[in-house]
Amino acid sequence: MHVAVLLHGNGVYDGTEIQEAVFTLLALAQNGHTYQCIAPDVNQHHVIDHTKGEEMNETRNVFVESARIARGDIKKVTEINAKDYDALAMPGGFGTAKNITKWAFSGPDGDIINEVKNLVIDFLENKKIIVGMCMSPTTIAKALEGTNYHAKLTVGSTAEASPYEIGAISEGMNSIGAITEMKTVKEVLIDTQNRIITAPCYMMEASITEVHDNIQDAIKAMNSL
Repeated sequence: MHVAVLLHGNGVYDGTEIQEAVFTLLALAQNGHTYQCIAPDVNQHHVIDHTKGEEMNETRNVFVESARIARGDIKKVTEINAKDYDALAMPGGFGTAKNITKWAFSGPDGDIINEVKNLVIDFLENKKIIVGMCMSPTTIAKALEGTNYHAKLTVGSTAEASPYEIGAISEGMNSIGAITEMKTVKEVLIDTQNRIITAPCYMMEASITEVHDNIQDAIKAMNSL
């Protein structure tokens, strides 16, 4: 399979969660797939100093920053067509909720950039597989808001420890047409009708090995579809 991997910056608090991105690329390669990293050509909402968690007085571009993870081999979202790929993989990180949508600031009422909304819909309409990790299912929900697609999605479980408000995020997704289910970091959710797989990853209190295994399970589920 040939998979488009959607990135949205470089660093968990203002871009892509790097470990999730690398584990995704590794899992794809280990399962015999090829991939192409892609990203929107927009400015980040802001830049965070990851040593302090504080905002920095500078501007960075999502596409340029994402190229760091892709080792320079990256295309703009507007340059690809779903028909040329078998699946879309979406690692998490705050960038998906700050740079692609504004979920981090406005919840389900926040906007989504049109090029990513169109990308997600294009993949669904062409019966391609979508794998959403961590916070990325909120972007899938925003992309499908107002359409006839009502995807089954997960961002984690309230039954186990999480640094985030899993219940509130899930309710927000439901309010715009998604159908959420609770899954732990040891589980993935497979929506067979829409061919969407979601995995909680670092939305839960998880070790690096648990996140690695969760992503491996998501890619194996992709294989089964």
